[in-house]
Amino acid sequence: MALRRTWAVALFGVDGALVEIEADVRKGGLPSLQLLGLPDTALQESKNRVRAAIQNCQEDWPASCVTLALSPAALPKAGTSYDLALACAVLAGAELVPPHRLAGTVLFGELALDGRIRPVRGLLPALLAARKEGMRRAVVPFDGLAEAHLVEGIEVLGAVHLREVVAWLRELGELARYPPPVDEPPVAEAPDLADVLGQPEARWALEVAAAGGHHLLMVGPPGTGKTMLAKRLCGLLPELSGQEALEVTAIRSVAGDLADSAALVRVPPFVAPHSSLSIPALVGGGTGLARPGAVSRAHRGVLLLDEACELGPKRLEALRTALEEGEVRLARRDGTLRYPARFQLVLATNPCPCAPARDLDCQCPPQVRRRYLGKLSGPLLDRVDLRVRMRPITAMTVHSGAEPESTAVVRERVAQARAAARERWSAHGWQTNTEVPGPVLRREFALPHEVTGLLDRGLEVGAITARGADRCLRVAWTLADLDGRERPDAEHVAAALEFRDRKAA
Repeated sequence: MALRRTWAVALFGVDGALVEIEADVRKGGLPSLQLLGLPDTALQESKNRVRAAIQNCQEDWPASCVTLALSPAALPKAGTSYDLALACAVLAGAELVPPHRLAGTVLFGELALDGRIRPVRGLLPALLAARKEGMRRAVVPFDGLAEAHLVEGIEVLGAVHLREVVAWLRELGELARYPPPVDEPPVAEAPDLADVLGQPEARWALEVAAAGGHHLLMVGPPGTGKTMLAKRLCGLLPELSGQEALEVTAIRSVAGDLADSAALVRVPPFVAPHSSLSIPALVGGGTGLARPGAVSRAHRGVLLLDEACELGPKRLEALRTALEEGEVRLARRDGTLRYPARFQLVLATNPCPCAPARDLDCQCPPQVRRRYLGKLSGPLLDRVDLRVRMRPITAMTVHSGAEPESTAVVRERVAQARAAARERWSAHGWQTNTEVPGPVLRREFALPHEVTGLLDRGLEVGAITARGADRCLRVAWTLADLDGRERPDAEHVAAALEFRDRKAA
């Protein structure tokens, strides 16, 4: 009997911490099993799962005092991913398996009572944390091998059953090193922008939003194409870079939304929750350690809040911190979690509760209309760069020679504008104009007074706030990129200001 160690990972959002599991198996005394280190209920129950799994694999459970300590002791541990590491620690402490292969190896997996190893959530971010801490090897559930192999720089082995891991530790067998090669699933084609009838102003705003990463508000009667336009925004965005794809895939892994193929998510995600969602479903939450919400699942993509005024002020105001900082921090009893949430927000709403096809047919008193749109508060709207009023469709046919542009045509212009912005901000590490801080635009890239005269006048009369002026400057730079100009001129600033002054809200 001896003291042995294995390793696991504790996840807090998309951040992980390496956990050392010590097994002290002592002769003498009454047989017992203690689990230390702030385990939650699911982890406390692992004592019974581990014991049954070991015995059902025809291995002897030590008839002695077994103490399992998870360090750091003050760090809360949650979930069932520790089962395999606990079982191997007990077997090594009882000297039933040699310990040399456990050195530098992190183990993941939930154990069934018969010893089968079940997949767990958050495998990708957990392996990234293990690699960062210098672990050389990982043993994961076989069903998670495809996901695990997305992490480079660490040897990944897969197992279906605890017996396979025991045989590998005894050097009597080998574990799977990679899944059988499979073809990546075809990427679904994005809806085409040519499907949208009319709405030239809204189409132009969508192009500007895609080129600069700006937030967008569309107000108009039902059936005018607000949702159709929003669904076509992702088709205008470029593919995710390698680092961005890892971030998005890690969030899906924690949320349990990763597909069986576990390929890297290369397409910007599109998330459109129902208007009845709760605040935890929007920004993240749940019992114990919180799960990612819609804003995090839309990271590096688009979050559409259709019928935004039906959400209510509380849920809408919960977006403000995520819009400003690009991440969500959820404080809970067991700790504070961080989830990235750098998304493009698209708000779509009707102008009033009755929402007729024509404004002339509206039966709502003026105070009702004001109260309805008043759910979109000033601080929230101040963070929305582009506001568009949608017009009713007056014809279902397109005149010859006026065919609407397709997604491919607009995407090419967006790509050129993004390339210009990326080259300009490359020294600072920013990719789009919306990421540039306001002080940088006002100091290092300050525009002449004759260009910003309208903004100065707007600030003087209180038409816009300082935050709104910064956002106008970002939109002006995007408009200049779309025009192929090196710097914005007065017309670009005026157009950017007009996007905020339009009576869309």
